[in-house]
This record gives sequence, structure tokens and C-alpha cells, in this order.
Amino acid sequence: MKRHFNYIIALLMASSTVLMSQSCKDDFFELVDHGGLDARIWDNEGAIEFYLAGTYAMIMPTHPHEITPNDMQMHYASDENYFSGTNAPSKKVLGLSGEITPNDVKYIASKYQGTNVGDNRYFDIARCNNAIAYIPTGTLSADVKKKFLGQFYALRAMVYFELTRLYGGVPLVLDPQNPDNLKLEGRASAKACFGQIVNDLDSAMVNLNGVSWDDATGRGKITAAAAAALKAKALLYWASPQFNPTDNPAHPYEAQRWETALQASKEAYDLCKAAGRALLPNYNEIFLKEGIANTEAVIVRSYSATSPKRFTIVERASRPVSEGGSPADYYVPTTLLLGAYPMQDGTPANSSNTSYDDALFWKNRDPRFKHTIVYNGAEWPLSGKNGRRQWNYSNAAGESSIKSFYCKKFVNPALSSAAVGIANDMGGNGMDWIEIRFAEVMLDYAESANETGNLSLAKELVRNIRQRAGIEQGSFDYGLSLASNKEQMRDLMLNERQIEFAFEGKRYHDLRRTRRMHTLQGTIQTYLFEAKSEAAKTYLESGNAAGIRHRENLDMNNRDTVLTYFKYPYNLRAESSNGAFAFRDYYYFYPLPNTFMNSSPLLEQTIGYEGGTFDPLND
Repeated sequence: MKRHFNYIIALLMASSTVLMSQSCKDDFFELVDHGGLDARIWDNEGAIEFYLAGTYAMIMPTHPHEITPNDMQMHYASDENYFSGTNAPSKKVLGLSGEITPNDVKYIASKYQGTNVGDNRYFDIARCNNAIAYIPTGTLSADVKKKFLGQFYALRAMVYFELTRLYGGVPLVLDPQNPDNLKLEGRASAKACFGQIVNDLDSAMVNLNGVSWDDATGRGKITAAAAAALKAKALLYWASPQFNPTDNPAHPYEAQRWETALQASKEAYDLCKAAGRALLPNYNEIFLKEGIANTEAVIVRSYSATSPKRFTIVERASRPVSEGGSPADYYVPTTLLLGAYPMQDGTPANSSNTSYDDALFWKNRDPRFKHTIVYNGAEWPLSGKNGRRQWNYSNAAGESSIKSFYCKKFVNPALSSAAVGIANDMGGNGMDWIEIRFAEVMLDYAESANETGNLSLAKELVRNIRQRAGIEQGSFDYGLSLASNKEQMRDLMLNERQIEFAFEGKRYHDLRRTRRMHTLQGTIQTYLFEAKSEAAKTYLESGNAAGIRHRENLDMNNRDTVLTYFKYPYNLRAESSNGAFAFRDYYYFYPLPNTFMNSSPLLEQTIGYEGGTFDPLND
């Protein structure tokens, strides 16, 4: 064990460097006394706890756009946000501009640890491997060892799951090694990777059985229910077309995979319910409630607005400049996302729906629309200003760097504008990030049920989610009666996931998992709002006798009013250099970066890319 001591110290020191360089300020995990540790770490509960905290900080996912390098953000490219049409690597993913090369995808950039999360995930895996190998050799009690082991097993599975769904098969390193001198034996098949992921999560569930964590000191720690939810998600991927395509002659579409996914999904659903997980009554509070108050949170990365401060950039990137923000394109919805929201009764919002008006596209929509998207003239009581309205038309008075839309999902409306960007605190919002919430567990269960022929169970689960959203039953059973077979329900649920998890980093992976990315049509566009004339703009921004601008009293649900003061049809904003979606079929599995390929002569490149011979779908 002692010969691995210097590697353990290296891991701890590297974690400190990486954590301090992340876009979120995370002083809680800053390491200050490397020299005080020795190989007796495995006999000391506090030392292992410290080591585990650093491992969580490295591995637990953050807000999708919290980590800022472009080659990380490209893993969220989709038809959801306008950023996908302006960010160069994301444009390549979608085929809007150029083609992906190995140098574009650097999630495991090399075999050496760098200064950013994702530089080398094998450094993170090495942390878990050390703990899994050496905790059993220590002198701690069996119960304490199990608590630690369960978490390290789950964290290792989390890393391998992320790598496998991106690359389709990676080297499996399961024993302690010096991460600066990895002995890689070539890429394992996707089947072998998923097998290991499931084995690790089974081990996590066994070790964490009956374990609960105190909300004050254990928030964000993995539970047996959380491990079960991650296992169900992994098996959903293994059963889905990305890894289980219908047109692969070597592996016909295997129904048994869906049966296995169904069993895992039901187990996760039951364990989560037994642990008190449930849908929050109000959709708009999902990212405003924390700890025991948030029954929907299953897997969480904890942040804090108090000492020790661990902020995110999300609040600032979502807010308008007028309220202390610096808004970003990755929280601006595309016209494709806007169109995905159904009407109030769950029916599609399109020209054939008599209750839909394109001029008032925000009216009578699924309530999740108004809880997520801030359109021109919408109420948004930021900084505690009740009745405040947001104006997104070009050159609107009181605004600058105006976005066509804003995202309110992750914004704390009570936070003052002055508190949004304090010094280096990166946004002033300490709300937790929920990586998996109970709604996802339910939709994973629903999808597995549908694929195995249980349409009624799939509808029951989606119905519960739509009821929580505030959709009305209407004449179409919350819109569910429009799906009368497996194929129609499959489409409905993919759309449901798009709107339920808007801006939560799920859409990109869902499109890849279901092999729908290459079916995207059109381009990345969003709306531009403009005053109808200079006279209209002058009236909107002039004040009445009380000094209140006339625009504040507009009825934005009245068609005549809207058409009187704003240009319609609304102009579209699109990047002139972009083409239409042209996602290549082989993009469903990424190439290994050249720097990583050069670390071992046994590594094969992914098929489809230059020199590629590795087929992730082969056993």
C-alpha cells in the first residue's frame, strides 16, 4: 500500500489545483496540508472523508454550463438553445459548420492531469480505485467502511457512464495505478463498460442499504436510491437505439435489454418513493428549494450562499443586465424549443390547433412555458420587485445586451441585483444543482414500460408529471389520448423530456441516446422583437401622469395590442454562417482525442473518423 502513497498525495494535490480553477468558487474543498497525510489515511475516518469530498468535487456533475471550456460545453449542443448555433464546437456537433475531428473532443484530453475538470477522467477514476482497494485493508468498522465504499463505487460508475455514453467504450482501469503512468490495455466494448457500471452500482446499493445522511452535513452524498436511479438510467441507455440500434445486423434490437431496464427503473422508482422522493407540487420551485424541503432531488451537487461560499455563474448568466446579470446565449431558447411546449390542455401548439395564435405564442401554453421562458413583456419579479415586467424588444429603454428571451428556471427572484455579481463569487446564487430528479426517474420508468408494451403504465407516469405541471385534463386526457401506440407514445415522451428538463443538459443526451440527432431539420434560430415604429417605441417608453411607462400597462395577451406596438411576423435571428442541421451518423460516438490516443499503442480510434477501427457496438 505504501508504494501508492505518493500517488494518493498527487491525487489530492491535483484535485486542489483543479477545484480552484473551476468556474465555481469552491473554497470548501481547498487542500491546505498535503504533508500531514500518510498511508494511514485508510485507518482515519476524517482523512477518508476529506479524500471523498475532493472526489465528489471532481466527479459530481455541475450545472451544464458551469464548466466553461468549449470542448466541454459542446456536450450540450442540441436544438434547445441559441448557444448551439454560436459556439464553434457545438456547431460542429450539429453539422452546422465543419466536421468534428479528434482534436475537437477533449473530455479525456490526455493521460496526465491538467487544470480543468475533464482533462483526464482517469485521474478521477484513480481516486476511486485507491479507495475501493484500500479501505477494506484499514482498521475502521465494517459499517463505516461500507458507507465509504458505496459512495466510491457509485462515483466510479458515474465517471465510466459519462465516458461510455460519449465514446462508446473506453479502457477499463479498475485497480490502483499511477495515473501519470497508466497501463492501458485498449478500449473495452460498450457492453463491457455497461457491465462494469452496473456492477459498481449494484455494489453501491448493497453497501449503502439503509444508510441515510444528515441534511446539514451530508447533503449531496449518494444514497442507495440515488445509485439505483443512476443504474436505471445507465440501463436505459444500454437499451436505447444509440447502443441498441434496429439496423445493426450483428445485434438485432434486443427486447431483453428493455426488460432489464424496466426492472431497474421500477426498483429505482420504488426505492426513491420509500426514501421520501416525490414530485414537488410547484414546478417553478424545483431549483429554489434545497435539502429536505426538495423532495424531488435524487442526485445533487451542493452549493451554498453562506460560508463556505460555493456559488455558480448561472444566476448571472440568466439575468438581464438591468438586474445585475450578464446574459448568455446558452439560456436563450430556440424557436424549436418554444414550439415543443404543448397548449394548456396538452395538445400540440401548431397552426391546426384553434387555440394557438402565433402572434401570442406564449398564451394558453403548458404552464412550464411561463415558469421557464421569459418572453417580451412577461412578468418577472426580479430583485423582489413585485409586478416587474421584462422587455426584450430591440433597444428597449433601461436594458442593454438584450436577449430575445431569458431563462427563469435557475434564478432566485428574491436575490437583489447588487448581490448577483459580488467580487469573485460568480453569481451570488448558492442553489443546489439537481443532476437527477424524481421526474427523470419517473420518465425513465415510463419509457421502459412503453418499450415493453405497457402503454397504460407509461401514460400513468407521464400523466402525473403533466398534472404537476398544471396542464388541464381537457378532452384529450392531458394530451395523452393522442398517443395510441408505442411509436406515438415514444415521440410524446421525448417531447415531454425536452420541456420538463429544458436547459438542464438532458436534451443533447436524449437526442443521441435515441438516435434522433440526425433527424433534426432546419437551423438554430430564435425570435427578435422590435417596436412597430419609432412612434410606437416613443409611446411605449414615455410615462403617464404617475411617471410609469405606458408599456407597463400593456395587455400582452391581447392580439390587437401586441400588433399595434410590435412588428409581426416576428423577425428571426440566426447566425449567417450556419447551414442546416447535418449531424453525421458516426457522431453518435466521439473520437478519442489525439493526445489520449498517443498515450498507448493499444488504443483504437472510433470508426467513422480517420484511421478508426473500433466499433463500440461489437462485443
